[in-house]
Amino acid sequence: MRHTLAVLVMNHPGVLARVSGLFARRGFNIESIAVSTTQNKEVSRMTIVVEADEDTLEQITKQLNKLIDVIKVQELKAEESVDRELALVKISAAGADRAQVLQIVDIFRASIVDVSRKAVVAEVTGSEDKINAFIELVRPCGIKELVRTGRIAMVRGEQQTAAVDEARRRQRDQCDLPDLEKIRAMKARVGNDRQV
Repeated sequence: MRHTLAVLVMNHPGVLARVSGLFARRGFNIESIAVSTTQNKEVSRMTIVVEADEDTLEQITKQLNKLIDVIKVQELKAEESVDRELALVKISAAGADRAQVLQIVDIFRASIVDVSRKAVVAEVTGSEDKINAFIELVRPCGIKELVRTGRIAMVRGEQQTAAVDEARRRQRDQCDLPDLEKIRAMKARVGNDRQV
């Protein structure tokens, strides 16, 4: 079964690699992943789609919560959230095909974002099923290039996934911790001085 996870992480270099590395080490497959900063630039949000049974999902969630940069992990149930994907599709649209492509674009409420003599680039947003249906309809015309985002999702209503206060608390806590690298460097320097 497919599950969508909203993972709030500190906006630090290497966090994406640590999260994806965790999945790779444990043998969990990521169906899609989308990452960007939130309204708080110190916090990033990952939307991860995984194919897993309930036991595996619980294991994934526990492993993610062990990572120091992870603030919060929440599963977004389909009935309690909205999700979207975006796709850019470069379609052959020369001669008689152009009218058909424009008609399909109109039916799907997509938009044309680039036009040339022999091709158009269409932008389509919506559920995964909608985008798949659009792609299948324009495929006979000739798809020259295709790029899709991963799924992004958000909880419906006033409930928030974001835990901005928790992120600030974590950052404050990290500032209170002694800088271990500086302490090690000082110890090494003191040790070298004694040897001389």
